Amino acid sequence: MTRDELREKALALPLQPGVYIMMDRMGEVIYVGKAKKLKNRVVSYFREGNHSPKTEVMVSHVSDFDVIMVRSEFEALITENQLIKHHKPRYNILLKDDKGYPYLRTDLRAAYPGWKVVGRPGKDGARYLGPYGSRTTLFAALNAVTKALRLPQCSRRFPADIGKERPCLNKEMGLCEGWCTGKPDAEAYRSRIDDALLVFEGKSDQLEKQVQEEMEEAAEVLDFEKAALLRDRLRALRSLGEKQLAVSGAMADTDAVGFYRGAAKACFVVLHYIGGKLLDKDMSLLPIPMEEDEEVLSALTRQYYLQRGVCPKTILLPAMPEDGEELERLLSETYEHKVSIHVPQRGDMRIRMETACMNAREETERATDREERVSGILTWLAEAAGLPEPPRRIEAYDVSNLHGEDTVSSMTVFVDARPLKRDYRRFKMKEAGGGDDYGSMQETLRRRLTEYREGNERFSTLPDLFLIDGGSVHAAAAAEVLREFEVDRPVLGMVKDDKHRTRALAAPDGRELGLEGNPAAFALIGRIQEETHRFAIEYQRSLRSRHIGSELDKIPGIGEKRRTELLKRFRSVKAIAAASEEELRNVLGPAAAKTVYEWFRRGPEEEQKST
Repeated sequence: MTRDELREKALALPLQPGVYIMMDRMGEVIYVGKAKKLKNRVVSYFREGNHSPKTEVMVSHVSDFDVIMVRSEFEALITENQLIKHHKPRYNILLKDDKGYPYLRTDLRAAYPGWKVVGRPGKDGARYLGPYGSRTTLFAALNAVTKALRLPQCSRRFPADIGKERPCLNKEMGLCEGWCTGKPDAEAYRSRIDDALLVFEGKSDQLEKQVQEEMEEAAEVLDFEKAALLRDRLRALRSLGEKQLAVSGAMADTDAVGFYRGAAKACFVVLHYIGGKLLDKDMSLLPIPMEEDEEVLSALTRQYYLQRGVCPKTILLPAMPEDGEELERLLSETYEHKVSIHVPQRGDMRIRMETACMNAREETERATDREERVSGILTWLAEAAGLPEPPRRIEAYDVSNLHGEDTVSSMTVFVDARPLKRDYRRFKMKEAGGGDDYGSMQETLRRRLTEYREGNERFSTLPDLFLIDGGSVHAAAAAEVLREFEVDRPVLGMVKDDKHRTRALAAPDGRELGLEGNPAAFALIGRIQEETHRFAIEYQRSLRSRHIGSELDKIPGIGEKRRTELLKRFRSVKAIAAASEEELRNVLGPAAAKTVYEWFRRGPEEEQKST
């Protein structure tokens, strides 16, 4: 549809709440939004002027749109969130959903509860603390708390291992109470675990006060040995410092949210507080959003807390979103406790919110140097290749074979000049092969685009640019496949010189784009080409090693251990086959050596029988 046709379609929409879904010419969802009045919001996109550059780019790619009408703004909020999570549209502002917040698990039903770091809570009756910012932070804090409370750090299991062996060095060094001796007992151990839980819940002040009182009571009754032990424990608790505070962030009662929109990036920051203490910081750098700040805050706050799995009672924002009440209701219903959203005007709350915004600004400016470099490279690449905009997502392809056999291909993905390894894919040729690089490349792209067309989530995002290892003929072969699938994306070939170094990019029409004028672009394309080639070769070699293993697997009496010893000694099946029976005896026993020796000297009839 043309912009005028889209505007006419939008004018027929009702003035009621709903969600609108923008699609490109291939039917791919590129943006999802919600509106109190659908007609007013959608029509605004197709009026001329007053759009930000990013909005104008998004609108230029819209070929059609759809709407879902709902009964209330709250339903619109929920529906929008579900659709964004499902489609991950390229023009919506999105937090990474694969951060992987860890949890700390302990089963308090056991006589001697232990600790385990897990990826998600289970429904097994155990106690789960978290989620926490990262596994590194959590392991550091767990180690510090364990040492401070002199809990076990060894691999022994209690009570099964009590009294089996002498205590380890941790007891001698004063890092453990020696629970493996049975003294102190299970009751004392459980008490120490309860103390650890107080620390992880951010209640270390309460625990320190309790230990202080016990120490003073011991001193009053002249039990100086106990008082000394409690004194050391109190010192250890106070020494936990930032490690204890940082891990307590999951239990925050107040979060301060900051947002900053820079020239090349935006930043979303959340500071976690317990009882007025700053405990932890979470931060995400994002591309510049096209929405207003209030809309961005609503979208990011919603995404952050719904994927994090825990929410404080109070959230401080620098501006109140239009759907603030609906957002409060959504979070309250999700976490089954009252969640309040405030824009503080004065006092400590205001200072916390401003601190979060200051952190967002500093993180953005720190990242700006690199972002500007990357932006400059991609902008230069877009201009040199005649692309409509800088290619943020690039897919690169290479084909590899061994003397025309075991033909494979690789697909690597770079986003903002960085490898996105979770999106790498590899293919083993089913139809092409035998040294047919052009046919293999076309088969690879057909399979990749077929998966995209059929809605496979692993192939759901198309790149802004396809890079093909080879010259203009390779690029033309790839472009032919894209035309078959009606995919409107540019294709360039990566051309190497005589020393296998990337020297230029080649268009399907035969034009060459020299890279000498921009060393940074030259380095980026070279790195992409090397990484794609490495990934293809790695796959090809893995298939070859499987073939080697399968040949040795056929020999009677040669198991995994003997196969490993043979390959370690002779390096290849070819060398094993050429070895004398005496040489084989140096690795295997006489009988096994004779079996292997005779196996590789079978006649055609014997070989046919074995198959």
